[in-house]
Amino acid sequence: MAWLPRRAGSAVDLGDLRRLEPVSRVFGMDRGTTIRRHYIEDFLNRHRADLRGRIMEVGDDRYARRFGAADAVVDVLDPDPASSGATLHGDLVTGAGLPREAFDAVILTQVLHVLPDMGAALGRVHGTLKPGGVLLATLPGISQVSRYDMDRWGDFWRVTDRAARLLIDRHFPHDEADVAAYGNHLAAIAALTGLAAEELKAEELDAVDADFQVLIGVRARKTDAPR
Repeated sequence: MAWLPRRAGSAVDLGDLRRLEPVSRVFGMDRGTTIRRHYIEDFLNRHRADLRGRIMEVGDDRYARRFGAADAVVDVLDPDPASSGATLHGDLVTGAGLPREAFDAVILTQVLHVLPDMGAALGRVHGTLKPGGVLLATLPGISQVSRYDMDRWGDFWRVTDRAARLLIDRHFPHDEADVAAYGNHLAAIAALTGLAAEELKAEELDAVDADFQVLIGVRARKTDAPR
């Protein structure tokens, strides 16, 4: 089919987007709630019933405390032995320092992509969960590089919902898993240039277009079936 000439008047006015510098280099944190955080919180809120018993979260306990049961026991994992806020010092990739079958839930929000081996980490997390325990994880799709992570330990991976499903099927075999994509064309553009969630309408944020995946949410439940 021959290419058709562009319709008269169909030129796009790029306006504030015609710039080499983004509006914000810190994901919009300096403008309000980041778009990725909006999606992360929506994902965790949908699965808050899973956050009970003993929970492990990486770095701090903000989400376990906000979305978890009031009587939940929370462990904070940090690989740095000097971290005073952590109750566990361990390595998600090697498994060093991680207890086995200890947790009812594990929260990994924007963690797996800064690890050099996501698959190994998922296998270790599977081992830390009790039978019936649940992993709640989020991963970036369309996203700028996190300079903070890149300059310290690395920012390695971006995924699609299909890639996340492949990882979970490999490392949570025989288990129950759901994978959800968040985002659309407008949300992806806004996130890349660093706009805050408050600068978009709810219907603009919450519409899902599978071709423009900004964030991937994974819920995986460990069953009693053998690995």
